[in-house]
Amino acid sequence: MPDAAGLELLARELRETDGLGPEAVLATLFFRGRGTLEVDPARIRAVLGALRARGYRFLASVHGVDYHPDEPRLGVHYELLDMSRVDRVTVKLRVFTESPEVDSAVPDRERDRGWPTADHQEREVYDMFGVIFRGHPDLRRILLPEDYEGHPQRRDFPVGGEPVIFTYNERASEGIGTPPTGGAPREALR
Repeated sequence: MPDAAGLELLARELRETDGLGPEAVLATLFFRGRGTLEVDPARIRAVLGALRARGYRFLASVHGVDYHPDEPRLGVHYELLDMSRVDRVTVKLRVFTESPEVDSAVPDRERDRGWPTADHQEREVYDMFGVIFRGHPDLRRILLPEDYEGHPQRRDFPVGGEPVIFTYNERASEGIGTPPTGGAPREALR
């Protein structure tokens, strides 16, 4: 993992890369030995491509985050690895709930390699958090039925439903219906 100074150098290199611009990396965070780059959502594909050119060729995970009640509320985190240097960096972005859209990291053209491992991971973020990945080849629910309403990993999702009543051993406190212990037959316990 890059140290704090290495993370700042990486951010500066990305800001100076042609096609990214100085607003590509919004902030850096080095916390508990982990380096994080916060990037502009509109430049995510270009930033990921620039990081691939710097050796971060393995996309380990894509996951969603809800920063409720703050806005921009929804986040997407990308964990990238450089296997030759055994180096890791987190790239994160945040989008507003009114328009939770970001470009997909899945390859969309032959010359644009993208990240094939992002396919199902982006579908899960879409399913659980409602972030829409523009250009995704098959963006649909992956864990829940297609007609399911809402996104259950959002912090404002209603938690509740029907109460579950456990009646299997409700009379055990009275000494009735307790499971047998040792070698005693069940009838001897009544």
